[in-house]
Amino acid sequence: MPRNILIYLFVFAITIWACGNNASAPSKKAETKTTIARAVKDSAKTILFFGNSLTAGYGVDQAEAFPALIQLKIDSLQLPYKVINAGLSGETSSGGLSRIDWLLKQNVDVFVLELGANDGLRGIPLVQTQKNLQAIIDRVKLKNPAVVLVLAGMQVPPNMGQVYATEFQTVYKDLSVKNKMILMPFLLEGVGGNPELNQSDGIHPTPEGHKIVANNLWEYLKPVIR
Repeated sequence: MPRNILIYLFVFAITIWACGNNASAPSKKAETKTTIARAVKDSAKTILFFGNSLTAGYGVDQAEAFPALIQLKIDSLQLPYKVINAGLSGETSSGGLSRIDWLLKQNVDVFVLELGANDGLRGIPLVQTQKNLQAIIDRVKLKNPAVVLVLAGMQVPPNMGQVYATEFQTVYKDLSVKNKMILMPFLLEGVGGNPELNQSDGIHPTPEGHKIVANNLWEYLKPVIR
C-alpha cells in the first residue's frame, strides 16, 4: 500500500478517535455532576416539619406551603438539608403522638413541632395537650439526642376566654424552656387575623400568607442550619 495512503488512514483514525472522545466528554461530565448531586442529596440532613393543616398547606398547592418555601431558601444557599412535610390536616397532639414513631424511622436532624391548635379549638384540657407534646419531644430526642428542636407556638381565638388563651401560650413557653427548644412564639405572626392573607375560612393562609410565615420562621431556622 502506498505510503501516502497509510499516512492518510492513520490521520483519519486519530481524528475519529479524538472526535469520539470529545463527544463523550460532556456526557461524562454531566454524569459525574449528577452523581455528585445525588451523593450530596443522599447525605443531606433532614428537617422534619411535624404539624397539622397549617404545615400541610391546606387549601394551597404543597409547593406553596411554608415548608416547601423553606426548602427553596435552603437550596438557594446550597445548604445540605432536605425538608420533609409531615403535616396532616385535623391533627391533634394525640394524633401526632400516635404517628411520630413511624416518621422517626428516618434520621431527623432538625425537628419543627407545630401542633396544639386543634387541641385548643376542640377544648382539649391543656394538661393533656402539654403531656402529648412532651411525649412527642421525648421520642424525638431519644432517637437523636443531638437533634435541633424548634417549637412553633400558636394562639387560640379570643372567644376561648382570656384565661384559657394565656394558659395556652404558656404551654409552649414551658415546653421550650424545659426542652431547650427554639421557640417561635406565634407561627402566624403578621398573618393571623388578616383577611387578605387568609383563605375564606379565616384560619388557613393564602400562598402570600405562607410566604410571610416562611420568612418569619426562616429567621429562627437560619442560625442553626448554616
